Amino acid sequence: MSQPLRLALAQLNLTVGDIPGNLAKVQQAVRLARDAQADLVAVPELALTGYPPEDLLLKQDFLAAGVQALQTLIPSIVGLTAVVGCLDRSKDGKLYNAAAVIRDRKLIALYRKQYLPNYGVFDEKRYFTPGDKPVSFMLEGVRVGVMICEDLWEEQPARRLSRLGCRLAVNLSASPYHAGKLAMRERLFSHRARQNNLAIAFCNLIGGQDELVFDGASLVLDSAGRRLAQGRQFQEDLVLVDLLPAHIGIRKPARIKTKSSERSPLPPRTVKRLDRLAEVYDALVLGLRDYAGKNGFSTVVLGLSGGIDSALTAAIAADALGPERVVGVVMPSRYSSDATQEDARTLAKGLGIRCLETPIEPVFDAYRQTTERLFKQSHAEAPASDITEQNLQARIRGNLLMALSNRFGWLVLTTGNKSETATGYCTLYGDMAGGFAVIKDVPKTLVYELSRYRNGCSNPPPIPQSIFDRPPTAELKPDQCDQDTLPPYDVLDAVLREYVESDGGLKAVTRRGKGDAALARSVIRMVDHSEYKRRQAPPGIKITPKAFGKDRRMPITNRWQG
Repeated sequence: MSQPLRLALAQLNLTVGDIPGNLAKVQQAVRLARDAQADLVAVPELALTGYPPEDLLLKQDFLAAGVQALQTLIPSIVGLTAVVGCLDRSKDGKLYNAAAVIRDRKLIALYRKQYLPNYGVFDEKRYFTPGDKPVSFMLEGVRVGVMICEDLWEEQPARRLSRLGCRLAVNLSASPYHAGKLAMRERLFSHRARQNNLAIAFCNLIGGQDELVFDGASLVLDSAGRRLAQGRQFQEDLVLVDLLPAHIGIRKPARIKTKSSERSPLPPRTVKRLDRLAEVYDALVLGLRDYAGKNGFSTVVLGLSGGIDSALTAAIAADALGPERVVGVVMPSRYSSDATQEDARTLAKGLGIRCLETPIEPVFDAYRQTTERLFKQSHAEAPASDITEQNLQARIRGNLLMALSNRFGWLVLTTGNKSETATGYCTLYGDMAGGFAVIKDVPKTLVYELSRYRNGCSNPPPIPQSIFDRPPTAELKPDQCDQDTLPPYDVLDAVLREYVESDGGLKAVTRRGKGDAALARSVIRMVDHSEYKRRQAPPGIKITPKAFGKDRRMPITNRWQG
């Protein structure tokens, strides 16, 4: 290799089950890479089927279509080498997460993923058999190895490729996002590169898939672990980079004429990394946009309470779909203040979304009369008024939003945050009723941070300052405040990080709770006793290392106290 080796990493937004659509996207990426005179193009893990296909992999017709897609693709690859994520099924029926290496209309190698993740959101051992052999091929005088996602997180695959004489490892990935994941990846991949004197090209998926968001941010690192190129975050991108001999540890290259001798060098590529809040906000926007779009919803609807949670959710929705596709509904009760109602209207105007209004007092009165008759028939002793009346108000609002959904086909967005979902400070079939929970994995303290960030992106800012200044309240009874029931949110969120995300026990949780053992026990009790609610909550976007749902699978019937 005496001239640069040109790589193209195609980070694509693919859809699970849309095999014809995914195939077309892969073919288009190959054409663009060929037009850019790339020597090699890589596309993400399981690109042809979408990731993760989950129990679609148990359907024989789906498997057959996935395998056939690769056969359809092969004849269209000409003029460069393509590494494509695909399914592979052996003659004895075993299924593999694979990468096909295609050149000049021929399948020249097939790699089977060796390390199958089975933690957090991953469940690959349910479907796939692990591969056991490294795969490499020659490209313009350079030996190139192939890996798939988790293989790069483990030490052995890169080491084996290095021992085979590989100078470059191409990794096809579908690595889900959480805050800080890009920096984590780069630290680890840089270590792998230095450890094995191996340049690394990491091609990642982008897009929303149910609760997961894939952030792209593909990386090319030289053999010293230095970043040569990065893909855009949360956007489709074709990452082009010229690898020089020095980038792959060749100090005295042989003079071999390649097609790279006849092409112009690439211009410098600069991609600015998003900061912490911008990164999380963009993940939420992409997650909602793809959930609505890929599931056929043209419009979303949500309740506007005049509080910070619905304000942030509405802002994300307007940015994800366009304000003309967002409907907010103000549904005041006797406990709703004039100030919160006015803030809800001001927010809707600031975002440019439609705003509907209907008081729920007449329905609430009818409900109370009906339930009073029912309670008397039960002959059971009960207090004259309790949380039942509070929950009725939330459920009336949920019913009205679902009625709009039924009539017009709108997707109902719930507005509960992670702090509320964790502690059960939410109403089943009330504010939990809906199709998608945008900020389900966003702690309350982060809700405020993201809202301030969003206000800083517009002039004038859409979220009224009074929403930030007002103590959080559900407004379901007179003079209600969240802190009547919950610890201060900065303390609560620290405790929840320890108990939920770090699986800490009582001692660790107590330390997070500033040494207050009673507070720690109270929070643990609320989290444990609310598991049945979370099982019935709509899906929501994962942005922390451990989200409720696939990440955390706790039994509802559970007497463990720790």
